[in-house]
Amino acid sequence: MERVRDVRLLPKAHLHLHFTGSMRPTTLLELADKYGVHLPEALTGGEPPKLRATDERGWFRFQRLYDMARSCLREPEDIQRLVREAAQEDLADGSGWLEIQVDPTSYAPRLGGLIPALEIILDAVDTASRETGLGMRVLVAANRMKHPLDARTLARLAVRYADRGIVGFGLSNDERRGMARDFDRAFAIAREGGLLAAPHGGELTGPSSVRDCLDDLHAARIGHGVRAAEDPRLLKRLADKGVTCEVCPSSNVALGVYEKPEDVPLRTLFEAGVPMALGADDPLLFGSRLAAQYELAREYHGFTDAELAELARQSVRASAAPEDVREKLLADVDAWLAS
Repeated sequence: MERVRDVRLLPKAHLHLHFTGSMRPTTLLELADKYGVHLPEALTGGEPPKLRATDERGWFRFQRLYDMARSCLREPEDIQRLVREAAQEDLADGSGWLEIQVDPTSYAPRLGGLIPALEIILDAVDTASRETGLGMRVLVAANRMKHPLDARTLARLAVRYADRGIVGFGLSNDERRGMARDFDRAFAIAREGGLLAAPHGGELTGPSSVRDCLDDLHAARIGHGVRAAEDPRLLKRLADKGVTCEVCPSSNVALGVYEKPEDVPLRTLFEAGVPMALGADDPLLFGSRLAAQYELAREYHGFTDAELAELARQSVRASAAPEDVREKLLADVDAWLAS
């Protein structure tokens, strides 16, 4: 029987964390109090809300809770606090690199417009990174519920601010709405500007949405991607191309994509050679952070410490971290395993 090492001490990269969803529940309560926002009981009960997003009403409810939480972020100091606390939580979970995902359009009305909002977010990330020592960058995500022209505007803006810490371009929200190909021009702009393409796919819809991300958006990483497990040929394609799936097991169960933690196809992906980066998605709503995803792989899927170390390496290799940061993290993973 091998000795079980502490997964919080396992060095790893966190590549799938949404901005508002990274908030501490206690911080949400304090900000709601500060601005007199009446939160629904689902956000104040001390337990993660009961969610199910596999039908339209369930997804709408999830989005409503998310929007309520976001409405409590109103001033630059709220943004700074959120980012600083997200960095602290990640460090406590062994993260050595964090790519936080944000659609700045959502914050623009309260922060003085799209460009001021993005600059406030980038400044907060830069400050938190310097103060905590955690390597942090930003992935700008377009909303597939909005017009593709909005996504092009965002892609141009993301490229313009690439030297300020933006490393990738994503596409989030309900993948049952809006075809991937409608956003091909926005992704072309982002890729031509040197940004990594990381759209969501293969979460609420099946393998076809993952194929669309590869064919139409030339994705280097897929947000979620778990439903690729249903198509052996697609698994082989992901493995051959080295496209990393940002798998968020707790999120998949919370949103009803899978009934139970043991149903998430971690083994299927891993054994097919598909690189994975485990992520927490929206800890505020799902109740668990980064290290818990590795615990889940260990507890429900029998991942050994050597396999968990390999998952951590895959997350680091898929990141946009500079070469020296990657090399140090990979060496630290080996040290964890040798400990």
